[in-house]
Amino acid sequence: MSLTLLFDLDDTLLDTNLAVFVPAYFQALSKHLFGRVPPTRVGRALVHGMNLMNESDDPARTLQDIFEADFYPALGIPKQELLEPLEDFYDHVFPTIGEHTRLRPDAAPLIEWALDCGYRVAIATDPLFPRKATWHRVRWAGLDPEKLELISTFEDFHFTKTRPAYYAEVLGRLGWPEGPILMVGNDVGRDLLPAHQLGLETYLIDEDSASAPGFEAGRGSLADLRPWLESVNVSTLEPSFKSREATLAIMASTPAVLHSLTSSLSETKWHHEPAPDVWAVNEIVCHLRDTEREIHQLQLKLMIEREDAFIPRPDTSVWANERDYLKENGLTALAGFTSARIESLKQLKSLESEIWSRRARHAIFGPTNFLEVTSFLTDHDRMHIQQAWNTLKQL
Repeated sequence: MSLTLLFDLDDTLLDTNLAVFVPAYFQALSKHLFGRVPPTRVGRALVHGMNLMNESDDPARTLQDIFEADFYPALGIPKQELLEPLEDFYDHVFPTIGEHTRLRPDAAPLIEWALDCGYRVAIATDPLFPRKATWHRVRWAGLDPEKLELISTFEDFHFTKTRPAYYAEVLGRLGWPEGPILMVGNDVGRDLLPAHQLGLETYLIDEDSASAPGFEAGRGSLADLRPWLESVNVSTLEPSFKSREATLAIMASTPAVLHSLTSSLSETKWHHEPAPDVWAVNEIVCHLRDTEREIHQLQLKLMIEREDAFIPRPDTSVWANERDYLKENGLTALAGFTSARIESLKQLKSLESEIWSRRARHAIFGPTNFLEVTSFLTDHDRMHIQQAWNTLKQL
C-alpha cells in the first residue's frame, strides 16, 4: 500500500533556532538593501507582510501576491527596482545564514529510505519564503530538492500552516493521493493540529512525550520514525475528510490548487484531451464552475432554508458536450469557479453550528444531513482534482 509522507522542515528535518535565524535573515536583507531602503523599514515591512500571509484565506491570491502587495508599497520602492538586488541576495547572501542552522544526521537517510520504499515525499514547510530561500534550506538539511515531489513555497501556495486548507492544498498539489498519509512535524500548533483538523494522522517529533497533545498516531525522535513506520499497520494511517473543518478546508483549497496547477498552462494544453473519453483541463474547470453555481449552491440553499429538505442531484456529466465546454476559455472558467466557490464558503462560514447536523434527503444517497451533503461536495472536488492532475501529468 502506497504511503504519502509530509515532512515539516524547521526543527524536524533541520535544526533551526528560529529565534536566532529569523533576526539574522532580517538583518542580512536590511544590510543588503542599505542605501536603497532604511533598515528599520525593511524589518517592519517583512513582519507586516508575514502577518498578512498568516491571516490570508484567499484561494485566488498566492502568498506571494499577498506579501508583495504590501511589502513594496511599505518600502516605497517599485518591485521592478528591487528585483535584481533581491535575486542577488537569495543567490549569494541568504546561503550564508545557513550557519544558524544545523544538519540533522538522521534526516537524509530517512528521506532516502522513504523514497526507496516508493513512498511519496513532500516537504510541507510553512510557505513564507521564496522558492530560492526554501530550496537553500532544504539543501542545508542534506536533501536534494530535485528528488522531492513537492516543496511548498510562497510563489504557488495560498495558505500558511496555520490553516487546515494548507494541508488540503498540499494534497491537492499531489493529486489527492489515495491511501495512508502521515504528517510529520515538531510544532503542535502549525504541524499537527491543522493537519489533524483536516483528517490526517500525525507523528510528533518530540522526545518529551509529556508535551504530546494525545491525538497523534506516534511520537518520538526523527531516528525513531523509520522503525515506527516499519512496525505500524499503515492502513491505520488512512485519512478521514468528513468533519466540518475538513469540508471547509478542501473547499477553499480546490480553486487554489487549480490556480497553481494551471498557472503556466498554454491555451493548447488547456484544451488537450488525453483520450476521446477523457476531459481536457478546461472542461473539468467548466464542469466545476457550473456545478458550483447551479447544483451545490442550490443544495446549500435548500438545506439552510428548512429541515429535511429534498436534495436534487441532476446528471451534470452531459454538460461538457451539451454546453461545448471544450471551446471555452479555461482561465475565464477558473475565475468563475473561484468566485462562486468563495461565495459558497462565505455562506458556510457564517452558519450556526447546529445547521451542520440538519437532516436532509438526497436524491441519490437517501437520508442524510447537512455535513454529509457538503462532504459529497468535497469528494466531488477531490475526484476532479485527481482527474486534472492525471491529465496534466500526461501533457
